Amino acid sequence: MSNFVLVTGGAGFIGQCVSRKLLGQGSKVRILDNFSPQIHSTEVLPVDLAGHVEVIKADVRDRDALRRALPGVDTVVHLAAETGTGQSMYEIERYFSVNAQGTATLLDLLQNDDCGKSLRSIVVASSRAVYGEGACQCAAHGMVFPEQRTRERMSGGAFEPVCPVCGSPVRLSPTPESAPFMPMSMYGLTKQVQEQAVLLFARTRGINGFGLRYQNVYGPGQSLKNPYTGILAVFSNLARQNQGIEIYEDGLESRDFVYIDDVVEATIRSINYSDQFVGALNVGSGQATSVMTVAQEIKAYFDSSSTIKVTGAFRMGDIRHNIADVSKLEQVLGFVPGVPFKQGLANFLGWAAEQAPEDKAAYLRSVSELTARGLMGKTTAQ
Repeated sequence: MSNFVLVTGGAGFIGQCVSRKLLGQGSKVRILDNFSPQIHSTEVLPVDLAGHVEVIKADVRDRDALRRALPGVDTVVHLAAETGTGQSMYEIERYFSVNAQGTATLLDLLQNDDCGKSLRSIVVASSRAVYGEGACQCAAHGMVFPEQRTRERMSGGAFEPVCPVCGSPVRLSPTPESAPFMPMSMYGLTKQVQEQAVLLFARTRGINGFGLRYQNVYGPGQSLKNPYTGILAVFSNLARQNQGIEIYEDGLESRDFVYIDDVVEATIRSINYSDQFVGALNVGSGQATSVMTVAQEIKAYFDSSSTIKVTGAFRMGDIRHNIADVSKLEQVLGFVPGVPFKQGLANFLGWAAEQAPEDKAAYLRSVSELTARGLMGKTTAQ
C-alpha cells in the first residue's frame, strides 16, 4: 500500500473518487489542481475531502508548485489534463501545453530534483483515444485497425469504418493493448505522449509505471458543467429541461462506458501493486452502447418530452466505435469492471436529478466553435 500519494488533477471527477478511496485505506493524500472554471463550479472540495487532504491550487505546468507538491510522495497519480476531443482540434497549443508539457515538467522534476527521490510508482491516466477506431475484424484480413474516417465518406453518409487493406465492411472487436497507436484527435495524440513519456520514465528509473487507458468514464460526481466532454452530462441536462436532443451521425456510433467505481478500483490496485510492472492497461466495460440507446434511456428515466433527432452532422476527430479488451487488466490486477451500464446510468441519473441543470448556451457555444473552424460536417445522403 502506498503511504503518501500525490494526485494531480485531484479535484476532478476521477481524482476526488480516487483520493476518497486512498484516505479510506489510510494513505496520506496531496492534491494539485488548478480548479479550471470550464470544469469546476466551485473551488471548495466536498466535506469528506476538505480538511483531510492537502490541496495545492496550481497549474500542472507550474514547476515551483510541483516542487512543493512532490516531497515525501511515494506514488504519483497523474490525472491532470485537458480532456475535450472536439475542443482539442482547435485549442491545439493549450492541449499540448497542459497535457504534454505539464507531464514533461513533472517528469523532469522527478528525475532531476531531490523532491522526487522518494518515488516508487507512477500511474498516468491514458485514454482509449490513443487507439483511434481501435480493433475491427475483416472477413478477409482478420484483425485490422481502420484509418481515420474522411470528410468525403461521412458527407455521403458512410459513417462505418472499413478495412484499411481491402475497403470491405468490418465488425467491431475488443481492442487489446498491443493495438497500434492511431489517435484521431489532438487530445488522443497528447494522451499518447503522456503515456509513453511516463512509461519510459518508469522503465528508466526502475519503478512501477501504469498507463491506464480509460474508456468513457461516468458516474455520480462527474462534471455537468463542461460542454466539451461527456454525452451523458449533455443529454441529461437537455432531457431534464425537456429540450431537444440532437445526435450526431446516424445514432449508431457506440462507446464503452465504464462506471466510476470500476475505474477507481483499477486505479487503486495499480497504486498498491506490489510486484514489478511497467505498461499499459485497458480500463473499460468491454461492452458497446450506442449513442441512440443512451439518449433513449435518459429520456425514459426522466419521463422527458424531449425530442431525439438524428441530425447526420459529424465532428472531425470523433471515432465511430471502440471497446476495450480487458483480459490483460484481469491478468495483471485480478480485476474486471463489472457494473452494468443500466445500473451505472441509473445511479448517475439519480444523482444528476438532484443537481441544478446547466444552461444549454454553453453546449451551443461549443458546437458553434467547431462549426466556425470547419470541424463540423453534415451528411448529404437522404
